[in-house]
Amino acid sequence: MGPSHFAPKPARAAAPRTDAGAEAIVAAFAALREEFQLASEYPAAAVADAEAAIASLRLPDADATRVDFVTIDPPESTDLDQALHIERDGAGYRVRYAIADVPAFVRPAGELDAETRRRGQTIYAADAKVPLHPQDITDDAGSLLADTVRGAFVWDFRLDADGDVTDVGLARARIRSRAKLNYAEVQAQIDAGTAVEPLMLLKEVGLKRVALERARGGASLNLPEQEIVPTDEGGYRIEAAAQRPVEDWNAQISLMTGMAAAKLMMDGGIGILRTMPPPDEKSLRHFRRQTQALGRPWDGAMAYGEYLRTLEASDPRHLAILHAAAALFRGATYTPFDGALPDNPVQAAIAAPYAHTTAPLRRLVDRFVLVLCEALANDGDVPGWVREALPALPGLMAASDHLAAQVERASLDLVEAALLVNCVGQEYDAVVVSGSKPAASDDGQGPGNGNGRPSQPLDRIASSQNGGRPQAAGKPFGTVQLSDPPVTARCEGEMESGTTVRVRLVTADIRKRLVLFERV
Repeated sequence: MGPSHFAPKPARAAAPRTDAGAEAIVAAFAALREEFQLASEYPAAAVADAEAAIASLRLPDADATRVDFVTIDPPESTDLDQALHIERDGAGYRVRYAIADVPAFVRPAGELDAETRRRGQTIYAADAKVPLHPQDITDDAGSLLADTVRGAFVWDFRLDADGDVTDVGLARARIRSRAKLNYAEVQAQIDAGTAVEPLMLLKEVGLKRVALERARGGASLNLPEQEIVPTDEGGYRIEAAAQRPVEDWNAQISLMTGMAAAKLMMDGGIGILRTMPPPDEKSLRHFRRQTQALGRPWDGAMAYGEYLRTLEASDPRHLAILHAAAALFRGATYTPFDGALPDNPVQAAIAAPYAHTTAPLRRLVDRFVLVLCEALANDGDVPGWVREALPALPGLMAASDHLAAQVERASLDLVEAALLVNCVGQEYDAVVVSGSKPAASDDGQGPGNGNGRPSQPLDRIASSQNGGRPQAAGKPFGTVQLSDPPVTARCEGEMESGTTVRVRLVTADIRKRLVLFERV
């Protein structure tokens, strides 16, 4: 149910769009796919394997089609991994969360299994997606489409009045989603008080889960996401918008499920966790100095996650702090175990052990976690093919995560350049999110990965910073963010983090995916 950064949306005429010709953009995206060796077609042998699985599919015997599940996704999404239903249960709640039964289509050690291991996850470029599974599974037979009976792994949660989990069940069952909803319409219905009870309860439960996250010490970066959206004219535009509340409430259900999966696996002594270490003391000290210099000091008495919740991205200095805080979210990885538990099983941003299990159509590791958890939840034996795969999964996922991040950054860079290609020489107001003079006490170790981009360690974080090419030695530069069009790019000149400056566009090169400004 999580929104993709590249999911198409209905065009809005007033939004900025690419000024470059359609042919130039098409050629640039073709070059991008070639550069990153993105597969254009699914191998015939793997497709045949998938078609055979679809033809011979047997749905689970257990019948949960009476449950009024719904899906909540971006409007044009067809790879629907999750369906949700919430009802009251005494003073508490019953939450059922159905996850697409992708393992039913993938024969262990078959051609499709091998190809999905090579791919690792669905890769989203602005002009197309490179799916983890063949389209017949991703967008049809395996997807939880409305008014269609599908197989699913159904998580069955009982929550107390505070939203805390008191009991968890997991079983394969047949389900039928009643409706394919999108975030905008669900938010509008909830705000108007006209939503059906399960959706009103999503808000109620979501807010209580947020409160539990805060009590645990969880943290997140609430940076506006940059999203590439096709236009009706054949070009693209970039939208930058804060997450709707319903997206956070919905994400809380997914986080709850991942935490339950982690507990099942840890109790069973076998599994694979998504882990991340807490920020080290050096990073915290540096961040504390940055907040002081930017006029919103964090003294460390308040948990850093709680401090981040007090910031508003619409405030230039707060925005600079949020970008600096990316340095606190590093080192996320997959940690398998079979026997002894990991020394550090916690995902620090969630402040609990956690596992990926809710997006099997789009992410490889979830398929193994679902099968493993279903076996453990029902006192069954963990299949040998799952146990054998655990040591290899971290490497497979790390490679695909790296590729996905590269493609996302390159796609944003390309569209940013296309938006500005006819604007060289024009001036703009911009916010300095990372300055050549970030703060008097700064030690020069600002957030990023060496090319001027903020690190992106959490699934929910997306940020582009164009123009990350090396500059002349000794020449001061920073990173600026425009509001219209919503572009983040390199800017030459002296500037201080958290300030508003006037900048001039120097370069906008689609082929090189490069945008560069200079301080006026």
